[in-house]
Amino acid sequence: MVGVDEAGRQLVSDAVRAAEGETSGEIVTIVAEQSDKYHDAAIQYAVLVMFLALAVYASFPAFYERLIVAATGGWDIPDTRTLLFVVMIALALKYLGTRLILAWMPLRVWLVPKATKRRRVRRRAVDLFKVGAEARTTGRTGILIYLSLRERMAEIVADDAIHARVPEERWGEAMAALVGEVGQGRVAEGMAAAVTQVGAILREGLPRLQGDVNELPDRLIEL
Repeated sequence: MVGVDEAGRQLVSDAVRAAEGETSGEIVTIVAEQSDKYHDAAIQYAVLVMFLALAVYASFPAFYERLIVAATGGWDIPDTRTLLFVVMIALALKYLGTRLILAWMPLRVWLVPKATKRRRVRRRAVDLFKVGAEARTTGRTGILIYLSLRERMAEIVADDAIHARVPEERWGEAMAALVGEVGQGRVAEGMAAAVTQVGAILREGLPRLQGDVNELPDRLIEL
């Protein structure tokens, strides 16, 4: 679904195993097609188009009245009830037309403000972390590297023990390495690069302990 082939999956898995060989941190990697359907955005844009159309109709009533007269063959000047009915039909068509156009997901996501996409990606990453990594390791050492392809955004979410040792700003280089590769169409390479960067950071504050066991899957999870 997300365009990572078997060689790419193996590349990420190898990077995770190599990184975890030097740290007690447990790295989970997830690549998702997108983080949200943004149905609310489609509705909001459709309503906006509808109200803009209403504003135009209200600003130039004589023009649209002439159009209605011409469309009906010019027999009679329409009464108020007819005009309102035609306007309501036109607004409904504007709304439905916009919803139909925004059914094309690339356009819908493109129209969503970046800040909104960032919040949705973060929320999805946190939700997945809670399900797949949080409190699932003995020492609370799980960390999730999450990539959302449609939004071209990534997040790193860490468990308590890692939070206590590594400030969040340290993940900047890993994020840059990931997004840079993904921007060139190299998803697996980006994830592997991010894993390597995260592993190097974890090695400083959370070195591998004797007897440490692998508690979370090394494979790339694709959603």
